[in-house]
Amino acid sequence: MAPAAASGGSTLPSGFSVFATFPDLLFVLEFIFGGLVWILIASSLVPIPLVQGWVMFVSVFCFVATTSLLVLYIIGAHGGETSWVTLDAAYQCVAAMFYLSASVLEALATISMQDGFTFKHYHENISAVVFSYVATLLYVVHAVFSLIRWKSS
Repeated sequence: MAPAAASGGSTLPSGFSVFATFPDLLFVLEFIFGGLVWILIASSLVPIPLVQGWVMFVSVFCFVATTSLLVLYIIGAHGGETSWVTLDAAYQCVAAMFYLSASVLEALATISMQDGFTFKHYHENISAVVFSYVATLLYVVHAVFSLIRWKSS
C-alpha cells in the first residue's frame, strides 16, 4: 500500500470508504468515547459547576460536530474540494485543544473531590477523566493525520 493511501490520500473519502481510511475511521471511536464522556459528565457530580459546564459543552459540541462531519462525508457533500480538507484539519485541531482543556479541568476537579464525596461519584468522575483523555488522544491523532492530508493536498 502506498504511503498516500495509508494516510487516507490527499482527498476526503466519500460513502462507506470513510470507514476504510485510517484518519477518518477515527470518527467512529471519537463518536463512541465522546458519547461516553457526555453521559458520564451528565450523570456525575462535579464540585465546580463551571468545570462541569465546560466539559459538557466540549463533549456535546464535539459529539454533534463529529457526527455531522461523518454524515457529510458519507453522503459526499464535500465533492472532493480541498477546502473541506482544510475544514477537517481545522476542526480536528480545535476539537483536540478543547478536549485537552476539558480533560485537564475534569481531572483537577476529580482530584479535588477525593475527600467528602461518595465513592460512587468519585469513581464516575475517574471514568469520565479516563474516557476524556482517550477522546483527547483520538482527536490529537486524527488532527495530526488530517494536517498531513491538508499539507499534501
